[in-house]
Amino acid sequence: MNVSYLIKQKSYEKVKYIARRHVFTFIPQIILFVILGIMPFGIYFMVKSMFPALLDTPQMYTLGILLGSIYYLCILLFFFTSFVDFYLDIWIVTNDRIIDIEQFGLFSRTISELELFRIQDITTNVHGIFPTIFKYGDVVIQTASTNVSVVFRSVPNPDKIRQSLLELAHEDYKYHRGQV
Repeated sequence: MNVSYLIKQKSYEKVKYIARRHVFTFIPQIILFVILGIMPFGIYFMVKSMFPALLDTPQMYTLGILLGSIYYLCILLFFFTSFVDFYLDIWIVTNDRIIDIEQFGLFSRTISELELFRIQDITTNVHGIFPTIFKYGDVVIQTASTNVSVVFRSVPNPDKIRQSLLELAHEDYKYHRGQV
């Protein structure tokens, strides 16, 4: 994936890997979308069986089509917003820094950077049955400052990411210590 449109790379900087949320974390939104998509049909058949004459008039039929269209348009909008939030949360790890790109809704994005040699602690959190089975969890990266922490949320293989970040941070620390 070409990330040059997202970040301004330094001349010596190389992208080591790009992390995204685990696909399994989006399945509850898909299930909700399917249930909300099927629900109007159930309501239609229930109203049709209880009040058969209610939907026979052309005005009610037109109103039903209009309300159904608005409903499905809203469902698609909410699903699209949820997908954009899921898909555009990206963590880019280079040999010099970590770039955290967080998408909030459709029109809000936060990009923060953390230099690898400033890392003090890296913690992984895997809580629950599904995260344990499907091997995803959070990676919390902290610096000496109490304000700065980067959290990779629900990423696959958090222990491998933690180990890789520790190695990269150690290499970068040796480089900056030799340079100072």
